[in-house]
Amino acid sequence: MGNINRTFRVTSGAGVFTLQVLNPIFSPKVNEDIEAVTAHLAARGMVTPRLVRTTKGMLWTTDGKGQVWRLLTHVDGTVLSSGTTSGHCRRAGELLGQFHVAVSDLEYSFCNVRTGVHDTKRHRRHLQEVMQSHKQHTAFYQVAAVGEEILARIGQLPALGELPQRIVHGDPKINNVVFSPTGAAICLIDLDTLAKMSIPVELGDAFRSWCNPVGEDGSDPWFDLERFVAGLEGYAQGAKGLLTAQEWAGTSFMVETITLELAARFCADALEESYFGWNKEVFSSASAHNLHRAKIQLGLARSVGSQRVEIADAVRGVANRLRYWPVG
Repeated sequence: MGNINRTFRVTSGAGVFTLQVLNPIFSPKVNEDIEAVTAHLAARGMVTPRLVRTTKGMLWTTDGKGQVWRLLTHVDGTVLSSGTTSGHCRRAGELLGQFHVAVSDLEYSFCNVRTGVHDTKRHRRHLQEVMQSHKQHTAFYQVAAVGEEILARIGQLPALGELPQRIVHGDPKINNVVFSPTGAAICLIDLDTLAKMSIPVELGDAFRSWCNPVGEDGSDPWFDLERFVAGLEGYAQGAKGLLTAQEWAGTSFMVETITLELAARFCADALEESYFGWNKEVFSSASAHNLHRAKIQLGLARSVGSQRVEIADAVRGVANRLRYWPVG
């Protein structure tokens, strides 16, 4: 199992572990980042998977084929891909806030740096370039119709501005949260994306995943405001005292921004045929799979965009109601 890294559950006399083959898109040194952050989280009393060192004291090992293997402690619980409730969003929000607070005093320079991951202007420009250079693609007109709407919507978005760069998870979608049988959020997993970025970007990515009841691959996506408010309230409780007013206010439009950014990426991938996770049992080509993904994110962005006023009101309302600080 595992969408990016090949993942195996291993049971031995020493306990249950997670064994992974690291995807080549990551440098083995990403394990040093994971070790630094998880050691800090553990010292702050947070539950987190930890790397298990080899008999030679290494964080990973490389086999004869050049594959990088690592072993992590297993955190028992449930991972959701869809079917979340407002309660799940509230508890996931509180956990993410606690995570951000726990690492806020960690001074660390990351070995694995993913440049431009959430550079919306870059993704918009790349989609424009791909649409110009791939006009001979057999699916061009289908993709272009979706791409033009994505580009138009991105052009309407405000800029985030300069905000503090903080340590974040980097991919806080709902299936990277482990829940207990009672619905408590236990910990965050899949830590290869740890990085420094602005918190509103992290929250935008989180809420676009948590607040879409049909999940990443479901048809007819929509943004549920009730789940959003619950997630905001949970986050405000978990991270109280961490964010500035400007960071909190930026959350109101970053959900739409990140959703459209993903749509732009998937749309470009549909013409470049570059999706490594192509499901050949469902889709005839990588292009078809990527176009499907782009349409889902665009549909979600439409839903978010139709609720811009309500989302902004919710951000202000939660901050004022919980006395995070007044937001005008």
